[in-house]
Amino acid sequence: MHMRLPTNELMARLLLLSLALAACSPAPTTPPTANAAADNPATAAPASRQSFQDWPTGSYRVVDNWPKPLPDDRHSHEGWTWGSFGGVYAESPDRIWIAMRGELPLPEGAAPWTPYAALTPSRGNANSNTDGLTATCEPAPLRGWERRFEHSIFIVDRDGNLVDEWPHLEKLFSQLPCGRGPHQIKISPYDPDKHVWIIDDQLHMIYRFTYDGVLEHSKGTPGVRGRSPDTFDRPTDIAWLPDGTYFITDGYGGTRVIKYGPDDQFIKDWGQAPVDPANPGPGEFNTPHSIAISSDRRLFVVDRGHERMQVFDEDGNFLDMWPLRSPHWPGSQTTLVTNHFIDDKGYIWAGDAFTNRVLKFDLDGNFLYSWGAAGPQAGRLQCSHGMSTDQLGNLYIADCFAGRLQKFAPVAEADQDNVAGQILRTWDTWKP
Repeated sequence: MHMRLPTNELMARLLLLSLALAACSPAPTTPPTANAAADNPATAAPASRQSFQDWPTGSYRVVDNWPKPLPDDRHSHEGWTWGSFGGVYAESPDRIWIAMRGELPLPEGAAPWTPYAALTPSRGNANSNTDGLTATCEPAPLRGWERRFEHSIFIVDRDGNLVDEWPHLEKLFSQLPCGRGPHQIKISPYDPDKHVWIIDDQLHMIYRFTYDGVLEHSKGTPGVRGRSPDTFDRPTDIAWLPDGTYFITDGYGGTRVIKYGPDDQFIKDWGQAPVDPANPGPGEFNTPHSIAISSDRRLFVVDRGHERMQVFDEDGNFLDMWPLRSPHWPGSQTTLVTNHFIDDKGYIWAGDAFTNRVLKFDLDGNFLYSWGAAGPQAGRLQCSHGMSTDQLGNLYIADCFAGRLQKFAPVAEADQDNVAGQILRTWDTWKP
């Protein structure tokens, strides 16, 4: 087992982390002319495996004007733009599933489809909460603008064109005052029927839909927080074993992992809040926010608030834990890893919403590489909340604070050690 951080260092980091979460302030803006190569990733030097950190897009270039503006077929988008993106799942290069927490209003004079990260003056983060309420439905100061529930679930092709959408779900996400839309969207890599799973943390719900959008199964009671086999406290993510057994991370309030059988029956759960918050132990969570399973059936759970990865076997037995940060960063550097996946090469890729980096680890917790930088320019990050890769090597990142989804294509001369591999898809029949 990897050594835990000293208590005083952990306390300092938790304090910094709590201040960051409370503030939820946008990342500092860098003038577009500050570094021409950095702001034009296609001209930047290729990444080198000798460097632990590339800046700002590493071995990728950002794809311009992707996705395309949504069509005005059902309603006009004049004065509206992208909202907070919760998740993204690349079924194929021409079917990118997107979970967005509604659309946001643009201030007068803003260019069409400007993401909130690029507004001047700033409106802060791409906030998806109801105006005057917090994420947990408590009173908050009014900000003066409201989002609308449109295009919460939609699909685009490789060029960013809309190819499908599920407008019938808008009422599902907005049925209570605190509803703010989907937290995550995924398809099991072992399911040939490609059922679509959507996690709604705000309403404490787990949904499974058929491939064409028919609700087939749900768990939870909308708007009711709980910690039982069939109630949740802001669940966050899901992962599967080959036989259809699945695991839910629950979550912001539940502080546990839940195991269900292929028949959707509860098997067990494990985890709790720390007995001693200054010295959290194995199986104690702050926010189990993301989960991925390796080929040898180990469960890798991001314990977000504690800035660490916890590793379990499929029965919930603790195996290991390690810090979600680079040993090459300053000792006071705080992280806020929100999502991760394990690629077909056996590496972990994680998105850090605090440092705005994409991090690479091996399955033993050794930090290998990272890239990324904060800012409003295309290719910069502000809150990586979901990541996925397609069969052509493109990387997709859903940004919850910046209000944008970005597609990153590997540069031709990229060091392949610094390019994320494919997510697992045993049902994959896609051909180029």
